[in-house]
Amino acid sequence: MNEVTPPISPTPEKPIIEIRNFNFAYGSTQALFDISMDIGEKEVTALIGPSGCGKSTFLRCFNRMNDLIDNTRIPSGEIKISGVDIYNRDVDVIELRKHVGMVFQKSNPFPKSIYDNIAYGLRIQGIKRKSQLDSVVEECLRGAALWDEVKDRLSESALGMSGGQQQRLCIARALAVKPEIILMDEPCSALDPVATAKVEELIHGLKKDYTIVIVTHNMQQAARLSDRTAFFYLGKLIEYGPTEQIFMNPENPKTEAYVSGRFG
Repeated sequence: MNEVTPPISPTPEKPIIEIRNFNFAYGSTQALFDISMDIGEKEVTALIGPSGCGKSTFLRCFNRMNDLIDNTRIPSGEIKISGVDIYNRDVDVIELRKHVGMVFQKSNPFPKSIYDNIAYGLRIQGIKRKSQLDSVVEECLRGAALWDEVKDRLSESALGMSGGQQQRLCIARALAVKPEIILMDEPCSALDPVATAKVEELIHGLKKDYTIVIVTHNMQQAARLSDRTAFFYLGKLIEYGPTEQIFMNPENPKTEAYVSGRFG
C-alpha cells in the first residue's frame, strides 16, 4: 500500500524561523521592505525572483552574514530562530552560525585535504580525538553522498575534486558542526546538469533532518525541490505559499508573470 503524502498546509505548522515586519538597508538604500513570513522546520523553502530583488540579502540575514558588510542597518522588524531574536545584542554570532550553516553559490573548499575540510570546524571546537574525527568525517561524507567516491583519497587536496564534488564537500563541511538550518545561495548555478542532479538528490535526502532555505533562479529546480516558495520583487515579498500553489495557481499577477517566464 503506497503511503499518501499529506497536502502542505498554507502556513508551516512548526515554524523554526519567524520573520516579522523585517526591513534591511545598505546605508541609505533600503533593500528589504516589511517582510513577514514563517519558515517550517525540516522543510525546503525556495526563495525566487529576478536578479537584484533581495533574495540573497534576505538569506544572509538568517546567519547575520550581512554583518560583515559595512554600514548595513535594520531599521525595524525581527527574525527569530527557535524563538530567539537573532539580532538581539546578547546573541553570540559565532554560535548562531554553528546552528545556521551556509553553502555558497561557488564552491569554496579550503586548500586542505578532503578529510581536513570536514574536520576543520570540529578541531576549532576543541575536538581532537582521531577516532571521533574519523567517525564524523565519514558520517558527513556519507550524508553528502560523497563517501564512496572519495573514501580512498581522503588525504588528497579537495581542490582536485570536480566542481560537483566540491559543492557536495562544502555541504558535508556544513553538516559537520550539526546545524539545524542550512542556507544555500544558488548552490547549483555553476554546476553541469549531472552534478546539479546529484546535489538536488542530496537536498531531498537532507530535509528529513534539516531545515533548508535555498535561493535559486531556476524555476524548475524550485518546483522540484521545495515544499514552499517565496517570490520576491524589488525587495518585497510578493507571495509565499506551498510550492504547487505558487507555480500552478498563484494569487498575485506578478507571481504568475514571473513563474510563467513573462519577465525576470
